[in-house]
Amino acid sequence: MRRATFSPGEVKELRPFSIWEISQFMFDVPADTLRKKLADDPSLPQGVTEEDGRQRWFSLEEINELRRRIKFRGKSLLPERPKGRAARVAVSNFKGGVGKTVVAQHLANAAALDGYRVLCIDFDPQATLTHSMGIVEVKEWHTVWGIMCRDLCREADRITDSYDDPDDCPYPSSQELPEDVQAIGAQRFQDFIQPTCWPTIDIIPSCANAAFVEFASAQYRSLHKAWSFFGCVARYLDELPDDQYDLIIFDCPPAIGYQSLNAAFASDILYIPSGPGYWEYDSTTSYLGQLGDALADISDGFAGLAEDAGLSLPKTFRDVRLLMTRFETTNALHVAMMEAFRNVFGADVCLNPIEMTRAVEQSGRFQMSVYEQDYRQMTRETWKRARQSFDRAYNEFKTTVLKSWDDRSSDQEAG
Repeated sequence: MRRATFSPGEVKELRPFSIWEISQFMFDVPADTLRKKLADDPSLPQGVTEEDGRQRWFSLEEINELRRRIKFRGKSLLPERPKGRAARVAVSNFKGGVGKTVVAQHLANAAALDGYRVLCIDFDPQATLTHSMGIVEVKEWHTVWGIMCRDLCREADRITDSYDDPDDCPYPSSQELPEDVQAIGAQRFQDFIQPTCWPTIDIIPSCANAAFVEFASAQYRSLHKAWSFFGCVARYLDELPDDQYDLIIFDCPPAIGYQSLNAAFASDILYIPSGPGYWEYDSTTSYLGQLGDALADISDGFAGLAEDAGLSLPKTFRDVRLLMTRFETTNALHVAMMEAFRNVFGADVCLNPIEMTRAVEQSGRFQMSVYEQDYRQMTRETWKRARQSFDRAYNEFKTTVLKSWDDRSSDQEAG
């Protein structure tokens, strides 16, 4: 199926964007105003003109250069970026088919078009997000499994070194761990990051063999009982320079396991997609309850070990948001289910759902987001309606992220 939709021999490339798209959906200025800016300064990127001369097309690199160099009425086109490390968002729910990967992909694409630098982490062994980014060949030691092996080695040595006499340490050092774990643990932190077809989106990919991480993690915990397994990804991300990325998005598997708990523990914001049906409603409420229980168990069982490892317990999120997906505004059942969600979760339910349109259906079928689809391949209104639905959801997401960012910066300054 993967070969039928995206041949491994092909290299996925990001399409160019028209001046109409840039002016209306990215810069929010009249197209004629943008054209005049380009005409007044020939040193600016001029794009590629169609043969009929009616439309100019720009790469994302050119769009970002325009953002850096152009101002409209003295206002910069660069997005707001508070100080500090990148904001981290986990897109998670253990109900399958609710659109977790679609949401993660579209939020990442929208943020990139908004001028942000994004790192995606694919925790799901189905690797749909990885494939959608144009990556089809991944070695399992370059996935989150590799990050966990590396963390186990580093933590084993840290704990051993904390004893005056290492021989008194009841836990193994990295040299006493299995050879394959040691080999993977020798990787540098940048070795896990791969570029994608989007110039400002990188990814830590996944693959089918990464499903082994759930079994391996249980084995590693039995080998080293002082290993705070839930903090692997958080510790890894703390190694990244603060200015390497603006936003980090986690695509989680449909389960509460070692990978999902790592994503939850490392994230600032939990984004929970859910379809507009009763079973999705029932599953989402169960997911929140079980995730809360799992995090509470970690707080009870690992409090001392976490403190020694520099981790803070109990885990708290700066925000938790529920996003309705596959929503049909004319479907009475969907409207009723939206109301049911709001009755339970109140203002935590996003105001702007992801509407079901033909363009959204095609994004899953062809592993191509609405932002990647060329509007010339369908009616412009169909594409525009889908794009506006995701733009509204993204703008609400951006508001949530910036508020969390500002609150975190304020807490750090106060501390």
